[in-house]
Amino acid sequence: MNFPSPDGPKRIVIATRESRLALWQAGHVKARLEVLYPACRVDLLGMTTRGDRILDRPLAEVGGKGLFVKELEAALLEGRADIAVHSMKDVPMLMGEEFALACVMARETPLDAFVSGRYAALDDMPPGAVVGTSSLRRESQIHARYPFLAVTSLRGNLDTRLRKLDEGQFDAIILAAAGLRRLGLGGRIRAVLPAEISLPAAGQGALGIECLSARADLIAGLQALADADTAACVTSERAFARALAGSCDVPLGTYGEMRGGKLWLRGFVARPDGSRVVHGEREGAPGEADAVGQALADDLLAQGAGDILAELG
Repeated sequence: MNFPSPDGPKRIVIATRESRLALWQAGHVKARLEVLYPACRVDLLGMTTRGDRILDRPLAEVGGKGLFVKELEAALLEGRADIAVHSMKDVPMLMGEEFALACVMARETPLDAFVSGRYAALDDMPPGAVVGTSSLRRESQIHARYPFLAVTSLRGNLDTRLRKLDEGQFDAIILAAAGLRRLGLGGRIRAVLPAEISLPAAGQGALGIECLSARADLIAGLQALADADTAACVTSERAFARALAGSCDVPLGTYGEMRGGKLWLRGFVARPDGSRVVHGEREGAPGEADAVGQALADDLLAQGAGDILAELG
């Protein structure tokens, strides 16, 4: 079987970061494509991005999560790769018009995971215990609910973060549950944090495939990997974050779920120290995902989210 178009590609090159998780994600897409289109050869192009190289400073200080995708996009523009596989939480909220998000795949759990060799849950941690996270979103929620805990910056790929925990640099760390499960490390999870405790990042747990917007052949062929419910949820989350200038330097979380055929979206904006949190929720039709996200952002702005954003600006 070949691509829907008879003149579709005979070979697809996937640009990917070279972290173990990114390679798993690209390999997952590769395997899916090889089953769907056995006449098409699929290869990986591993790359080290600037976001992977800068490990001594928080992402918010050096350009945000977009640092993980720029080199991959350059490979698309230069013709060295046909598609790029991303964790949707790393994809900038605004994409250049030359690029297209061809599809969003079915989501793993979007929730955060509590990982510790000493404690079973955040509730068990004593005053002064140290929690590691690279995310202002997670940090603000921990400060708001557990003001007696110390939160310190944690950078590096997933294996590096687990090593730092095991070396005793932290009493616990918070990671995306999806990445741990995808790498067969689900046993390291002591607890999955419900959204009520740690609302996820926009797009967390979902994989997206990017290509040049001019590649209609690829966009058509990749629809076989798309998941409509996940796409609606992620679209609403990204619309919410985009409206509030969501990035690494804004403590912002959002989570869309399908319930009874309706899209239910929650979101918050907070000060990094958790001293003020503005939150809300909206419901709407999946086909109006963008509007649901924008409406929730407007609700939060009416509650004063703009003041928080101005403080961070």
